Amino acid sequence: MADAIDTQALDEVVRFTSELIRIDTTNRGGGDCVERPAAEYVAERLAEAGLKPTLLERAPGRTNVVARVEGSDPGEPALLVHGHLDVVPADPAEWSVHPFSGEIRDGVVWGRGAVDMKNMDAMVLAVVRAWARAGVRPRRDIVLAFTADEEDSAAYGSSFLADEHPGLFEGCTEGISESGAFTFHANGRRLYPIAAGERGTGWLKLTAHGRAGHGSKVNRANAVSRLAAAVARIGEHRWPVRLTPTVRAALTELAALHGIETDLSAGDPAELAPHVDALIAELGPAGSLVEPTVRNSANPTILDAGYKLNVIPGRATAYVDGRMLPGGEEEFRATLDRLTGPDVDWEFHHREVALQAPVDSPTYRAMRRAVELFDPGAVSVPYCMAGGTDAKQFSRLGITGYGFSPLKLPEGFDYAALFHGVDERVPVEALHFGVRVLDHFLKSSVAENSDSREG
Repeated sequence: MADAIDTQALDEVVRFTSELIRIDTTNRGGGDCVERPAAEYVAERLAEAGLKPTLLERAPGRTNVVARVEGSDPGEPALLVHGHLDVVPADPAEWSVHPFSGEIRDGVVWGRGAVDMKNMDAMVLAVVRAWARAGVRPRRDIVLAFTADEEDSAAYGSSFLADEHPGLFEGCTEGISESGAFTFHANGRRLYPIAAGERGTGWLKLTAHGRAGHGSKVNRANAVSRLAAAVARIGEHRWPVRLTPTVRAALTELAALHGIETDLSAGDPAELAPHVDALIAELGPAGSLVEPTVRNSANPTILDAGYKLNVIPGRATAYVDGRMLPGGEEEFRATLDRLTGPDVDWEFHHREVALQAPVDSPTYRAMRRAVELFDPGAVSVPYCMAGGTDAKQFSRLGITGYGFSPLKLPEGFDYAALFHGVDERVPVEALHFGVRVLDHFLKSSVAENSDSREG
């Protein structure tokens, strides 16, 4: 029978989500963000539950909160639960409601951060406060981290915490955070993809050098032309298929659910690619869960050149959002060397590692069971995130990261489109589901190297 959690927690998760949204923590990049008001709000809610939150800053206003919930079994390795406090920009003119209103209407909470990821922050707060009221302790120590700067480079957030305050995470072997365990409706099935991997981040700066001159003259060393050619080659490149263990497991399980016979054992990527592409197409909507993660990728995003219409500049730059599969960085580098050519230099503007996590660990099995307990008939499946999270930085401390922020969503609710999108929102019932699932999972979770084992 599913665990019961008090109704106050269900009320609080909605209120906390709304109130956190109202605290504008827009991260414009380059250090332009102030998370402190949200961090103080979180710290106050934790202190009311009897915890002792620590506020830490690398720079004024860029505030992180860390607290530890002591478990009942000191022999159990600790579990990190982390969520970021910053959000991406939102233009009020594009929204149906003001993006920082936190409006609750028709059973839905609206605003920037409703799914990325102040909802998860609120769920965690509601769960630990319910434990305090009931005198409940989880089996493992639970370390809570509410971070700054995830929406940029994490330099003021998880990177700072991992590098400068590793002692706060002593004993943590695994962690959970955003972008997993949400309802994905596909072909009449309710799937819950739980993340066990992330592609690595390879944000690139391209620089083309040429000969400056008058715009009316022939110029065979035009930096803009050289840059444009390189950007076009990168944008049009078709990367080869590379199946990581997590993605292979995802494709295998999804194929079995859909009654599709498949053989993913081919070692030659050239032979595997047509089969994988055909399988993804045959999976229909479910194929979109894995399509972005069977290859490396590189998408040009910013161009910067010139200062006057009739002047050919001697220098032009571009930025590319590159993502690398686990084990794919060497191929990524070699491909960029070839695509940029001799006239364009490239460098990493920001780089973070790719991640993989086991899908057969006790923690992963517990996450799957918790979701299916509260949504009977649904099926949880593994997947790899196309992008990245703070788990990358916490992996420096030996912490294995999973994406697990449970939400039960109605059919037609385009969860993925709301990440960084317009009219971001989350149903109240989805928040209630998340609180129940997190409560059950966090109370019962055991670690891979624990002496105790769940059957």
